[in-house]
Amino acid sequence: MNPLLELHALGQRIWLDNLSRTLLREGALQKLIAEDGVAGVTSNPTIFFKAISDSPYYRDELAALKRDAKLTAEQRYERLAVADIQAACDLLRPLFDNSGGEDGFVSLEVSPALAHDSAGTIAAGKRLKAAVSRDNLLIKVPATPAGVAAVETLIGAGCSVNVTLMFSLQHVRDIAQAYRRGLQKWIAGGGDARRVKSVSSLFLSRVDTLVDKELEALGGGALALRGKSAIALAKLAYQEYRNIFNGAEFAALAARGARPQYLLWASTGAKNPAYRDVIYVESLIGPQTVNTLPDATLAAFRDHGRAQPTLESGITEAHQQFDALARAGIDMRKVGEELQTEGVALFEQSFTQLLGLMAPAAIMTAS
Repeated sequence: MNPLLELHALGQRIWLDNLSRTLLREGALQKLIAEDGVAGVTSNPTIFFKAISDSPYYRDELAALKRDAKLTAEQRYERLAVADIQAACDLLRPLFDNSGGEDGFVSLEVSPALAHDSAGTIAAGKRLKAAVSRDNLLIKVPATPAGVAAVETLIGAGCSVNVTLMFSLQHVRDIAQAYRRGLQKWIAGGGDARRVKSVSSLFLSRVDTLVDKELEALGGGALALRGKSAIALAKLAYQEYRNIFNGAEFAALAARGARPQYLLWASTGAKNPAYRDVIYVESLIGPQTVNTLPDATLAAFRDHGRAQPTLESGITEAHQQFDALARAGIDMRKVGEELQTEGVALFEQSFTQLLGLMAPAAIMTAS
């Protein structure tokens, strides 16, 4: 059996961390949905930069948009991105309907330039939701302090949200509480809790990259701790998830039809070639979770992945890993904040490059 389909039987959903008109128009995304059980799609500025740079299917529309001097670069980008997101939402709509609104979502990110601007993020999220006009859209918001406030407001307004750039247990706790408060506001205003969906995206491989670098600088016995921090973080985050969403605090909301905020494993392509290429898939398989995979990782798991329930094993070892890191002088909360700052900067850089493609003088690199 296709191991990707086995993940579905174990309660985990696989999303594709990619989107382009090539995938949409040449049938590749439809095939992944039909044959591999792909149940959602995530996008970001880096993904759209690559798509618009590489795919020939944007050329004519982008040329026409550039001739309209009234449009800003960001407006040109949004015209292209919204059309792609709508097409992906429509492909996944049957899955959304058949699952009662549990599956079939597509994520569209607000401008990374708004990462520290709550009001701007809220306005952009509402505007993008209206522009896409699809029930299975997730507005993607970073888990910065400003983003936490924006998540609460957007959920309170009935917007479904994918919270991105999470790197620590504190991020998990803060976002879960923002989601809970937002749901309370939505329901208090007469909203239907079943119409709101949220996932919180915990980034993994970047954690190992940074922590491993610090461990290598320490040397000696610290080297034995390499390659284990991200998986330990995810396993402990899942315990937090269970405590929050299976506990008394969420029970009243659940009774009104509110959905738990599933953890989503992001940054799941192994960056260190010394590690198994599907390490961030095989080690974190469990119910009520999502794993968004880049194309290469998805293909690798289809080829040689092992689908077994692993997420709730090794919890003691995960605690021991965190304890050992602390003894070595590595503060995982500090690591999380550093990685979030770095992630915002990288996405801002990608967004700037993306807007460069939208300028009238930009030279398309599509083949």
